[in-house]
Amino acid sequence: MIIDFFGYLAIALYCVILTYILLYCLFQLQLLWKHHYGRQKLPEELHLTKGPYPAVTVQLPIFNEMQVASRIIKHCAQFDYPKDKLQIQVLDDSTDKTLEISRKAVKKYKGEGINIELIHRTNRKGYKAGALEGALPRATGEFIAIFDADFIPSRSFLKQTLPHFVSPEVGVVQTRWTHVNENYSLLTRLQAFQLNVHFMIEQSGRFRGGYFLQFNGTAGLWRKQTILDSGNWKADTLTEDLDLSYRAQLKGWRITYLNHLGSPAELPVEMNGLKSQQYRWMKGGAETATKILPQLWKSSISLGRKVQGTAHLLSSSVFLLIFLGAVCSIPMLLFMSYRGIPAHFLGIFLAATLSIIAVYYSANVLQMGQNPRTRSQKALQFIGLFPMFLSLSMGLSLHNSIAVWDGFRGKRTSFIRTPKYNIRKKEDRFSGHPYLSQTVPTSTKVEIALAFLFLSASAYGWYIDYMAFFLFHVLLTIGFGGIAYFSLKHVKHS
Repeated sequence: MIIDFFGYLAIALYCVILTYILLYCLFQLQLLWKHHYGRQKLPEELHLTKGPYPAVTVQLPIFNEMQVASRIIKHCAQFDYPKDKLQIQVLDDSTDKTLEISRKAVKKYKGEGINIELIHRTNRKGYKAGALEGALPRATGEFIAIFDADFIPSRSFLKQTLPHFVSPEVGVVQTRWTHVNENYSLLTRLQAFQLNVHFMIEQSGRFRGGYFLQFNGTAGLWRKQTILDSGNWKADTLTEDLDLSYRAQLKGWRITYLNHLGSPAELPVEMNGLKSQQYRWMKGGAETATKILPQLWKSSISLGRKVQGTAHLLSSSVFLLIFLGAVCSIPMLLFMSYRGIPAHFLGIFLAATLSIIAVYYSANVLQMGQNPRTRSQKALQFIGLFPMFLSLSMGLSLHNSIAVWDGFRGKRTSFIRTPKYNIRKKEDRFSGHPYLSQTVPTSTKVEIALAFLFLSASAYGWYIDYMAFFLFHVLLTIGFGGIAYFSLKHVKHS
């Protein structure tokens, strides 16, 4: 029967999807192992730079950041570093009041003897990558520190990071992001929940395992020679940082990751800003994979590093599989319940869930200090946050799948920056801000429809007493419904 053909085809496709997701989760688990037991470690007995001090250029790419522009300029101007060895380039391509804020700040600190200049472009060619590339010939530093506008670096940042260039093979030093507004809302807590894994497990595990890792676009330093030797910044992907990181490592340069050194920054506080960030990261990851994978596999590096690099570059594609798995689960429910097929054979894929639980528990509980009381509090928070994180990831799967697909098929899109509002305390507000999105994207309407679809599937499974997909469909309902709700709530209304 044709129903059987398509039913078993859906089962086969679903198993392929779950196998891919299982492999992704096992790669995550392997990075957790390397984080704890990897051979590569930081050089011992490194101290703050005391001199002779190398020349450093700090580049601050800014675009329409009126709430935070003056703050990042101030913190960089206050670095504990000799003035005659420090240059600051404010790369402000803004089209709003931010440009005047930057001009006033540059004038102020130049009057205090800081070597600081404002570089303003009117065409934004190449976006952030274009700004960095265009300013590099005017950079006098041997090392280039880069900060996005929402970061708040410590005064000792340069003295703490520069010693890690002790080896001439080190081309990049990257620090861990921390979050100044993690406890602002459930949305910021869930973002911190995920980013903690990226930095504490993924980045650390790749570094400790000797694998390819990445410069995260901000809160790190480059050796200027490394940038030039690797072909400079390129704007042909939305993740110019990931692209240059791989090109540099394929040239033999190494990236040092400092898990112990945190750099505070602001998390997106509204859903449409988070979506713009996710779109840029997911699409850029797919673009970079398309560009770099052929170079990676033609290189002479070890097979293990090639496999790990491939898994890293293709990591954004997991959202495609999550979304396809969600869609396939509906005909699966109908066919398997119709034919009375038990779902026991899917139990093996619980290993994927257990792997992710181990990774996220380590990053968000075990890595949060040795105090038993703190760990107990974090463990209780984990019990509530983990299901919400799964739901958020599922809810973002449509939006992120569109981004990944756009990246793989080579669709050209502009660089949309993630607006920041200088939100740190719970009483801070952003409603009515001009940076809020003023339109509801079409994907939000689809997310509403999907929320009702999976709510119906949950009710149907409950009604016929076939519970194999019930929890999955409940999480999908909450995920798509929550994403759509906050997308509508965080639109600026005139």
